Amino acid sequence: MTQPTFMIYGAYGYTGELIARQAVAEGLTPVLAGRRAEALAPLAQELGLDYRDFGMHEAADIAPHLDGIDVLLHCAGPFSATAPQAMAACIRAGVHYLDITGEINIFEHSFSRHDHAAKAGVVLCCGVGFDVVPTDCIAAYLAEAMPDAVELALGFDSRSGFSPGTAKTSVEGLADGGKIRRNGRITTVPLAASVREIDFGDGPKQAMTIPWGDISTAWHTTSIDDIEVYMPMSPKRIKQVQRLNWVRPLLGLSPVQSLLKKRAAKIAGPDESRREQATTHVWGEVVNARGEHRVARVHVANGYDVTVHASLAIVKQLLTEAPAGGSYTPSRLAGKELVERLPGSSNVELSSE
Repeated sequence: MTQPTFMIYGAYGYTGELIARQAVAEGLTPVLAGRRAEALAPLAQELGLDYRDFGMHEAADIAPHLDGIDVLLHCAGPFSATAPQAMAACIRAGVHYLDITGEINIFEHSFSRHDHAAKAGVVLCCGVGFDVVPTDCIAAYLAEAMPDAVELALGFDSRSGFSPGTAKTSVEGLADGGKIRRNGRITTVPLAASVREIDFGDGPKQAMTIPWGDISTAWHTTSIDDIEVYMPMSPKRIKQVQRLNWVRPLLGLSPVQSLLKKRAAKIAGPDESRREQATTHVWGEVVNARGEHRVARVHVANGYDVTVHASLAIVKQLLTEAPAGGSYTPSRLAGKELVERLPGSSNVELSSE
């Protein structure tokens, strides 16, 4: 019997390489993949792994490269250009699909393919990294603690820094504005539309709403219709973000996007020393119709280490015992306790505040 195996697409990117190296350290033998053979070959040779070079333009062209693969872990952002066809290829080839996106549109596309994936017996699960594992697990804990909750707020205080791929995704998101969920619908609002003081676990800080992936996923995890996600920022930076609303239509123009993405590509991801120092506080709050509150907090490692270990934990789950096909959120696939099992994580603390 052939041993199940998985593929890391985007393996020579900042996060993809971190995942590849940790996979080998854990005794796994992924197939490395990406567009450029000249970037794949040295890493594959160093790690003693096979590689396949191909682009992700059309599902029909991707599917043949998935021969012998049981799970695809897609790590090459921005995912807006590649994830839909990669999902279609996986459904066609009978391969489980995972990615590390934080893009709301990609989450929504995944959920729209639920029936197709279920029929094919294929699991689709986007956001198996820092976007959105810790916050998704917190959302699940809070929904269990307050089943009648009508409002959910989530957030995190992180200093992990950006990789080039994350920076490019953020550039794309600027033109789309802020996102919240109201009455069950994803709604566009101004950037930094709401500002409030939050104690994420390291003292009260000013925080602003951000268009994080949980605006999509937390609704599928909890069925709560009103959802916001917050990130701390200095009052000065919050004002700067709010001023971007004046020029937001210009940020979507192709020449502007091209210029900003070129600058983003020059960003160097944080080194190991910086990652070790950049731990993260994750917070969530639910409110019911009577105004009662429940709060949850968890302290996790830096975003990149969370992504490495969470994605590999879910890969190993699918390689050994995959559930029925369909589109999942991380907590619904791997359980809300996943965040506590990750290296560097505390236990989730629930309180009434």
